[in-house]
Amino acid sequence: MKLQLDPDVAFGVHPEFGVVAAVSDDHPFLDEVLRKHHFRHSSALDLYILSDDTPHNTTVRAVARASREFQDVGLSVAADPRIMLPPPIPTPDGAPARQALPGQSLTALTGELHELRRSADVADVLEQILDEHHGVVGDLEEFIDTAAAWCDRLDTPNGRELGQHLRTIAHHLAFLGDQLVTAQLDLAVMPDLTPEDAPPLADVPLLPRYELPSVTHTARARAALAPSPSRPATLPNSPDKAARSPAPPSSPRRTR
Repeated sequence: MKLQLDPDVAFGVHPEFGVVAAVSDDHPFLDEVLRKHHFRHSSALDLYILSDDTPHNTTVRAVARASREFQDVGLSVAADPRIMLPPPIPTPDGAPARQALPGQSLTALTGELHELRRSADVADVLEQILDEHHGVVGDLEEFIDTAAAWCDRLDTPNGRELGQHLRTIAHHLAFLGDQLVTAQLDLAVMPDLTPEDAPPLADVPLLPRYELPSVTHTARARAALAPSPSRPATLPNSPDKAARSPAPPSSPRRTR
């Protein structure tokens, strides 16, 4: 038997306009929700479209959130799976474009841990995070390197400084990846199983981690302007010296 599906809202991929939405009727609620998530109606196409410069992740979130609102009131929604496929990552001229693949979120992988009993299975999940081509650790390292290159393009002292700081973070992340590989290999060779009467993972309290106090930009600025504890806040000057010594100009350098 062939079933005919006529959803209230359908999201698809248009060859020219990207992700679009079509509605079964002109109900005001459908229009309101789509416009709330930045879809705009095209009377020429009779479709709802997003602006050309909408980032891929923003598009996916818009489709997901609009779909949830429709389903919460009992409306049916259909979506083309190709919406989830990200565009290729730009590369220098002559280099093959890197095709990005949709990976599993860390939330999904963390949830998967709750159903596992064997150490080797946990190692398999951890291997997905460490995958050379599509693992989150490598992707995050590449993202930080790209953000550092973006800062370099500012061609300013602050931009170059921040770019170098981001590259230092990328080095720390690479070290973290090495440590996770060691843990993953150890889990892979462990024959251990959780016992049948072990409590659910959700009931096991997580041990507190040592946390460094966060330092905000405001706190750094205050520290930079605060007087040193080893000297008074203001130094007494003779009237003649004060008259001869103009106040130093304020530095335009941004504190971080």
